[in-house]
Amino acid sequence: LQGAIAIPGDKSISHRALMLGALAQGETIIEGLLLGEDPRSTAHCFRAMGVEISPLNTEQVIVKGRGLGNLEEPLEVLDAGNSGTTLRLMIGLLAAHPGRFFTVTGDSSLCSRPMSRVVQPLETMGAKIWGRKNNTLAPLAIQGTTLKPIHYQSPIASAQVKSCILLAGLMAEGKTTVTEPALSRDHSERMLRAFGATIDIDPETHSVTVTGNPHLQGQTVIVPGDISSAAFWLVAGAIIPDSELLVQNVGINPTRTGILEVLETMGADITLENQRLVTGEPVADIRVKSSSLKACTIAGAVIPRLIDEIPILAVAATFAHGTTIIKDAQELRVKESDRLAVIAHQLNLMGAKISELPDGLEITGPTPLTGTELDSYTDHRIAM
Repeated sequence: LQGAIAIPGDKSISHRALMLGALAQGETIIEGLLLGEDPRSTAHCFRAMGVEISPLNTEQVIVKGRGLGNLEEPLEVLDAGNSGTTLRLMIGLLAAHPGRFFTVTGDSSLCSRPMSRVVQPLETMGAKIWGRKNNTLAPLAIQGTTLKPIHYQSPIASAQVKSCILLAGLMAEGKTTVTEPALSRDHSERMLRAFGATIDIDPETHSVTVTGNPHLQGQTVIVPGDISSAAFWLVAGAIIPDSELLVQNVGINPTRTGILEVLETMGADITLENQRLVTGEPVADIRVKSSSLKACTIAGAVIPRLIDEIPILAVAATFAHGTTIIKDAQELRVKESDRLAVIAHQLNLMGAKISELPDGLEITGPTPLTGTELDSYTDHRIAM
């Protein structure tokens, strides 16, 4: 592989730009929006609640904000499709709209994913939410009400959980705090601050606090390339002989760069060029050259910073010398598929030597892979 490639926009930032643009006063201009199905689901849901959003494209999308607390009660069921970010973040917003009733759902995969992790803290704030299996699964019905601030000790490091509670806290009187066991991605905090919210961060305790009822003002948001999409090219460039790729305009937010640290630990030849700040997010061009990889252990605090990249890191590990251990990644069992089981089964079909752990994988390499018929389990990261 030789050459340069530009990566589509970051999905996490695309979602949040659409949502905060809808809640702010005035116009928000988004450049570089990801045009995948998930951000389209977010746009569709907010249009159904009275937000004017121009046709989606990568050049420029204009969101005409309604102001905090002014989303309309929709005539239709809000369908998040396959997007866990859309559903979980939106629940926090909708629960804080007194006097309005909302019903939210998703596709069959999303309706099997756990929602109690956001429903439970929202109920502590006073939210009224009903759903399948004791309020743990979508579809969910939400009766908007006035919420009270809380300090939530999250049992997991999850940007979706943290963001949901912070967005609900925007419309609660006082300070709402989320404390996590480890650092999760911080796109919400950065963007909330850019739109005018008061955000306090305690890095020692992994705590984030939002002060309720801020004045949010529309902004221009330039979406960097998604490092989760760049990961596939970084691994390809590292393992395919005589390769050199320049992956351009990639977001290198430190809460997302676990993939870079692990690949460097494995001996990958990776350099960052043209580092810069774009709309509060660090961005760089990443050059990768082929190299001989060695096994390593991937566990602990780095896991939330590369949780979406583990499927492609498993491929890298099959080409690395030694036994790679991935632990503390049980979250992957409740994604669009049970990614630990699917990664192990599908790569083993190609000749890899992978065994499942309760919370991870054990991968011995290098092993030559051979072509065969595979199943993506309708999970986009597995397909890629």
